Formats: sequence, C-alpha cells, structure tokens
Amino acid sequence: MGNRRTIALVDPYGAVNKVGSAFREAGIDCVRVQSTPEVPPSYGPAELTGYMDNLVHDGDLDHMVKRLAAVDPEAVVVGSELGVEFTDRLNEALGLPGNGTALSEARRDKFVQIETVRAAGLPATRQIRVEDAGHLSAWHEECGGRIVVKPVRSARNDGVAFCGTPSESVAAYHRIMSRDSVFDVPNEGVVAQEYLRGAEFVVNTVSCRGHHRITDVWRYQKITVNGMRDRINGMTSVPPDDADLRVLADYSYAVLDALGIEYGPVHLEVMLTGAGPRLVEAGARLCGADVARYAVLLTGESQIDRTVQAYVDPEGFLNEYREPYALDHHGAMAFFASPVEGVLRGYPRAGLIEQLESCRGVTLRVKPGERIQRTVDDEGEPVVVGLIHPDRSVLLQDFATVCYLDGFGFYDVDPGH
Repeated sequence: MGNRRTIALVDPYGAVNKVGSAFREAGIDCVRVQSTPEVPPSYGPAELTGYMDNLVHDGDLDHMVKRLAAVDPEAVVVGSELGVEFTDRLNEALGLPGNGTALSEARRDKFVQIETVRAAGLPATRQIRVEDAGHLSAWHEECGGRIVVKPVRSARNDGVAFCGTPSESVAAYHRIMSRDSVFDVPNEGVVAQEYLRGAEFVVNTVSCRGHHRITDVWRYQKITVNGMRDRINGMTSVPPDDADLRVLADYSYAVLDALGIEYGPVHLEVMLTGAGPRLVEAGARLCGADVARYAVLLTGESQIDRTVQAYVDPEGFLNEYREPYALDHHGAMAFFASPVEGVLRGYPRAGLIEQLESCRGVTLRVKPGERIQRTVDDEGEPVVVGLIHPDRSVLLQDFATVCYLDGFGFYDVDPGH
C-alpha cells in the first residue's frame, strides 16, 4: 500500500455509500466494515465497488480490531445507523479519533438519548421507557391527548405510531414488540413520548475535534394520508438568513455537545414548538434519502464532502466551520404516497412534473410492471421528486403543484393483481 492513506467505513449502505466515492476522490483508500454477518434487506444489495476489502464482523471484536490494525486506517467512519456503536468501539480500541464509547448508548437508544439531553440542562420531551402495556396505558391516560410510541432502537421512522388513545398506544406497543426492526433483529424495547406540536426541521451537521458545522437545514411538510397521521410528504430548504435558524443552530450544537459528538456526521430532527426547540431524535451518522446530492446543488457542500474534509483535512475544516453555509438556490424534495395498490401500469401524470421549471429529478422507486403498495408509513415511497430553483417563490409554487398531483389520478394500477 506504500504511503497511501486509508479510511475504514462502517456499514456505508444505500445512499450514504457515496461517502466512499468521496473519500476515494480525495485520494484516500477505503475499506468497508460490515458490523453484521448479513446486510439487512432494507438497505438493498451491498455495493462493494471501489473498496480495497470488505471486513465482516464475526462477533469477535478483538479479531476485527486486529484485521483493521493491519490495514492501518487513519479513522473509522460511520456510514448508516446500524454501525453507530460499532464505529465507536473500533475507534476507541484502535486509539483513533472518534466519539468514544461512554455515550454510545445515548447516540443510539432513543430513550437514553432524550434523558442525556435533559441531564445536560437542555429542554427535552417528556417520555417513559415502557415496562408493559399497563404502564403505557396509565402514562397515556395521565398525559391525555396524543402521544408517540416507537422502538428504542430503529431507524427511518420504522414502527413510529401517533396514538390518540391509550388503547391505540397499547396496540402500537404490542405491534412493535411482536416484530423485527428495520435491521431484521427483534425490537428490544419501546419508548413513549409526548406529542410535540410545531414545525419540524432536519439539521445536518459534521464535527471535527469537537467543533460543529451545519451543512444544510430542511423543514418537513407533513400530511394525514391513508389513515396515517404526520406522514412526511416533503421538505423544503431553509436559507441561512431564516429567522428560525439561529435558535435551531444553538440548540443543535448544545445537543451535539450533550451527546459527546467530537467527530463525524449527525442527522438531527428538531421540533420548534411554542415553548422552544425540542429534540425529536439524533442519528450519529449521515443523512440518507440522497439529501446530500440536493444539498450540494443548493449550497455547494453537503455532509458527505464536509465529513471527508473533517478526516482528510481537519485544519481546513477548522478554518471554515464558523462560516454559515451559502444558499445560491432553494430546494425541495417530495415523497409520494400511493393511495392504491396492485400491479402498476404507469404514472400518467409524471410528465407534468418533469415540465416544471424547478424539476431536477423524478426517481421512480416502483416501476411499471411492479407491484405497488398502499403507502402507510414513511418508508417505501413509490416516487421521489427533487426541485431546485434560484427563486424561492417559483420553488414553492412547483412544490405545491407536485404535492397536488400526488393522489388517486397519479397512479394507473391494475387492482386485480
């Protein structure tokens, strides 16, 4: 290998696999580390192109540490949610820059995460770790109104339920505990939280030596569809001069400190309530859903390239991290929700979207001839649309048009199959 520099990437699955390409473009060799014997099917087929090797964890941490030490990586970098804690363990064992293991659980367990934020003196959501159905029912009765029930360890809104009554909460609890998570392992617990009202934001960050940079911020748009409340159907970019950004930034930086983030990317979801910001959850890894691609079109940077900079050129990162991200364009992403199911014959109105002035991409995740399912969660959207435009008014009008087009007339389905 000579004097070539090497980085190890843990579970860089799906869209975040692009971080490997980014490191290679910076002249860094990459080794992929697989934290589980099999890649969870929810991530799709594993992409190994360009990696020097793929090291699969066999359950023996010492064995993996020895194999990695032979590669001599400069750092072990997290890819997807599945590898957060394993990345911490490897960096600590190898004496490499990382976030340590003392707060690893808080960066992965949703209940511990909120309690850690609260212990740091930050405003935080009321919650309980559910002991049993009776415990949950009594707590919901005490809270009144709507609450949120979700697995303590999962990702991508898997298993999240918005419950209006104690009986709905108990049903959600039993549903979660009776099935595997998105990672194909049994759910090990449930957290119940108060239902937060307000605007929810995505805040994507990268850290280096304990200094944090926000790379992009997005505001979620939600709808009630197919009997599901608060389904995220899109998000719009937040410009750096937005009135809410300073509050979001200050709170997000404090959350990163509370969770012990020293290095790497974090994807935060923050609700701006009438009482101020509240953490929904934080994933100590890259944001998925191809958001980085659109962030670059908007600002010229993304979590991916800033993550590469934090490890490859830390001095450059530290010289620039205080500068606000630029915003030459405005952007939106729309996540469609099918109201029908059957064999898809086509999308008769897709051409209307492609004609919009701001349209930058229409991704068909379900193609004609394939079976389409009625959308009942935040996963499995059949179509994703990306919009970019320098004029925010044009962007917002096109985004509203896209959301209008998504519905019964958008899908040509044979319901008999």
